[in-house]
Amino acid sequence: MPRFWWVNHNQTARQEIEGQYLWSPKTGSKGARNEFYNNMRRANPGDVVLSFADQAIRFVGRVAEFAFTAPKPTEFGNTGANWSHEGWLLPVFWTPLTPPVHPKALIGTLGPLLPSKYSPIDPISGSGFQHVYLAAISEAAFKTVVAGATFKYDALTHGGANSLTFEVVTELLDDAVECLVAADLQLDDTVRKSVILARRGQGEFRAKVESIERSCRLTGITNPSLLIASHIKPWRLCGSAQERLDGMNGLILTPDADHLFDRGFISFEDNGEILVSPRVDPTDLRRLGFDQLVSERFGVAEAPAVWRTHGFAAQQSSYMAYHRSQVFVGAS
Repeated sequence: MPRFWWVNHNQTARQEIEGQYLWSPKTGSKGARNEFYNNMRRANPGDVVLSFADQAIRFVGRVAEFAFTAPKPTEFGNTGANWSHEGWLLPVFWTPLTPPVHPKALIGTLGPLLPSKYSPIDPISGSGFQHVYLAAISEAAFKTVVAGATFKYDALTHGGANSLTFEVVTELLDDAVECLVAADLQLDDTVRKSVILARRGQGEFRAKVESIERSCRLTGITNPSLLIASHIKPWRLCGSAQERLDGMNGLILTPDADHLFDRGFISFEDNGEILVSPRVDPTDLRRLGFDQLVSERFGVAEAPAVWRTHGFAAQQSSYMAYHRSQVFVGAS
């Protein structure tokens, strides 16, 4: 069953609706924990979101992917000047709600259905709370809001199936970073070319990774023709050419394992233990051929040694800590 969310985004509604996403910093001011930003990571594909801006709800959205780390959108301009550069991007397909709904007009019915804690609006006045971003609401609250309006249900259900996938969105983000790298006059030509090749796991980066990692940690495969050099800390999120070319920031994986790792569906402890996201359907893992991984996760059978890999070097562990906290899709 889908969960239901309400986003207050007065400052960025136009950019987020047009771009079909939500974006938030990862923490509040001074690094404080923020429930509404944490909700970005809790949202699941298929969840439904109400867009609230200028005291009205004008769009309904469907979460298309799990949130992932991404830079602050350039289209925000000077909005949120105090926000950190790195935050959570949640792909959302939006469709108009007609006519727009003004919560104040139905607060008598809606108010009692709002959460007692972390409500997106004042349950008495219906005014939005400025400090709130993405808030969880009940299905009853959602149905109350949309009861007197219409939206294209088919479009909401199927829209963005091709354009809002993790692969498509991150490819666009990587393209933007590559343009910056190509224009970086502080890098000499050789380094610039090596950094760009590293985006695809090629060139100098791959050679360095292969000198450290000799096989896929998920499958044990050693044939180079079947393996990909994958960044632990994603290429687009690295802060320097050195990080993008660092062999310690890489693993050798088969294409399926590489996808699971890049998407954050698996990760590793420093001792080599494999972590599997609880939000991945084990049936899908079995269909990919990772039966032993599923068995180990659920304690059904003893897995062979290849599924419990050797530990990481200290330099690798620092990158892996980033992957576990910023890439791995944990419990919702």
